[in-house]
Amino acid sequence: MSLLLLIVVFTLVGGVLSILAASLLLLLPERQRSVALPHGVSFAIGALLCVAFWGLLPHAVEQAGLEHAHGLFMTVLVGILSFFLLEKLLLWRHCHSHDCEAHTHMEEHLHLHQPAGTLIVLGDAIHNFVDGVLIAAAFLIDPELGIVTSLAVAAHEIPQEVGDFAILLQSGYGRRKAFIYNLMSSLSTVVGGLAGYMSLGEVRGLLPYFLAVAASSFIYIAVADLIPTLHKRTHAKATVEQMVMIVAGVLLIYWVHGFAHRFEGGG
Repeated sequence: MSLLLLIVVFTLVGGVLSILAASLLLLLPERQRSVALPHGVSFAIGALLCVAFWGLLPHAVEQAGLEHAHGLFMTVLVGILSFFLLEKLLLWRHCHSHDCEAHTHMEEHLHLHQPAGTLIVLGDAIHNFVDGVLIAAAFLIDPELGIVTSLAVAAHEIPQEVGDFAILLQSGYGRRKAFIYNLMSSLSTVVGGLAGYMSLGEVRGLLPYFLAVAASSFIYIAVADLIPTLHKRTHAKATVEQMVMIVAGVLLIYWVHGFAHRFEGGG
């Protein structure tokens, strides 16, 4: 399979399939959904952190050389601070429920009218486009890395899209319209992947820094957005469940990376 086709397929996995999975979750009764979503968030934390620290950053240092390690880790720091500022501007949101602070702040100022939904779709399109570029950068370094990166994107997109669906419905959109708008914004992941494939190949020397930006994105999402939601459940049983799902996310990425490596080696 050609590299371009791989990028198209796995940006679809990271974008469109997460929308479909979120739609199925919304069909569940409220009680079952309230149980499933926290487990999905815990799983996403493990997947994101494993890809960042076990996949993206080691590959970035390996590609650039140890002499560039300081620059790469400075890129991670600048990336985390930049995502913080973008989130403050509501351009880069990672809400995973309809009642998160960013959504509540938006609701207070836009009174749950359709412009609120339009802003959500716009923010998601920007976010998904950048995800697509970062997935393409990972594939250009190593197809195995691209696969696990796209899976980590999908893992955190599913609970996020559930929250986005909820706020769109509260903003007055029908279910069909909310689905179509979210699907359209998810297609920007594919557009970002194609843009990355066509442009990043010309600047291969910068690819390790794109991997560092991807790592900073995953670390920021996991630490600044997802982990705080887990602290809302503090009893021992919840903590054990959270750790089990986090480890499951780590193990899945580890297994997929190993499977992809053996598959390519066998081919």
